[in-house]
Amino acid sequence: GLLSAVYGISSVLGPILGGYIVDNLEWHWVFWIFLPLGIAAFTLILKLFPKTAKSEAYSIDYLGSLFLTTTLVPLLLAFSWAGTKYAWSSVQIIGLFASSVLSLLIFLFIQGKAKNPVLPLFLFKNSIFTISNMVGLTLGAGMFGAIMYMPYFVQGVLGFSATASSYIIMPLMIAYVIGNMASGNLITRTGKYKILAIVGLLIMTGGLYLLSTMGLDTAKWTIMGFLMVMGIGMGLGMPIFSLAVQNSVEQRNLGVATAASQLFRSLGGTIGVSVFSTILANRLKDRMSEMSASTSLDVSKLDPEVAKSLSELKNIQTIMDPDKLEQIHKSLPADLQQVFVQLLHALRDAFSYSISGVFLIAAIIMLVATLLTLFLKEIPLRSSSKNSVVATEGQEQII
Repeated sequence: GLLSAVYGISSVLGPILGGYIVDNLEWHWVFWIFLPLGIAAFTLILKLFPKTAKSEAYSIDYLGSLFLTTTLVPLLLAFSWAGTKYAWSSVQIIGLFASSVLSLLIFLFIQGKAKNPVLPLFLFKNSIFTISNMVGLTLGAGMFGAIMYMPYFVQGVLGFSATASSYIIMPLMIAYVIGNMASGNLITRTGKYKILAIVGLLIMTGGLYLLSTMGLDTAKWTIMGFLMVMGIGMGLGMPIFSLAVQNSVEQRNLGVATAASQLFRSLGGTIGVSVFSTILANRLKDRMSEMSASTSLDVSKLDPEVAKSLSELKNIQTIMDPDKLEQIHKSLPADLQQVFVQLLHALRDAFSYSISGVFLIAAIIMLVATLLTLFLKEIPLRSSSKNSVVATEGQEQII
């Protein structure tokens, strides 16, 4: 709980700093700021990170690592490009998926033969490990995918700046920290975690559904309330699956099991963002087609400069930039300024329709994660690494 709370606090400060940089400096500085922070983190790890006694040397599974990479990279590229850059049925996308499947088969073969595999396959015989990672995959897809598109709604639909957007989204992470601390304390006191995971995911599902009901007239305070609901659910449920995995494996497999848990959650998040991007683009395209069919404005008959200014509204980044929109608005002739306002309203309505669909799909995915959690077996928590061997022997019988 404490470790996750640090992440939550950082997630509150990060967007605020990022929003300020985007609004007041060049957006490139969002990336440059990581350099001094990275150096500071590296120095702290080098100087202060606890040292452990050296254990026997293990061979590194370089070949397994290689084919794990060639499995994941084409898979993520396929999900990123499908439906946007290439059609789902295109040769490029099918080729990427086929390459990923072939690499996966080779990877599985190597893992069965490796002396020290990068992802030991026997871990999947542990039902807690398997179910927790399945939940982590779907949870990552629903949660990270939806969170990525929240600034799009606040800036693109409601018209707030990047800095204001960061303040509106802040309650999500504040609630996450509160939920996290509550979850950690409850688990410490009771030793029970499955019910917290189910309750947390149900609250997250409800929060995402509430977000799917937002529209052009939704007040910022209402959005902040919806985000707090989702944040509480995240805080209660999200850390539990890593804990369940760590508690279900032997001490010597603790590192690889924890890494696998993080991998599946990150993989789910990346896939979720990619799939939601396709959903967003398709819904936006459909609504824009309806809008184009109903409008009487013929851009081709306008002055080239005016037509160019109006065409910039097709760029999502332009819609999310209040200063840019104000600049375009002022550059138009007086007789077209009202048309611009109406057109912008229609575009924001289309954007709202698209993002609402993303949140609704995310809620359905989160509901699937909740149903998977019902199959998670709860075993006694071990109190320290000293009794891990004894605890594991008993746990294996239960598993």
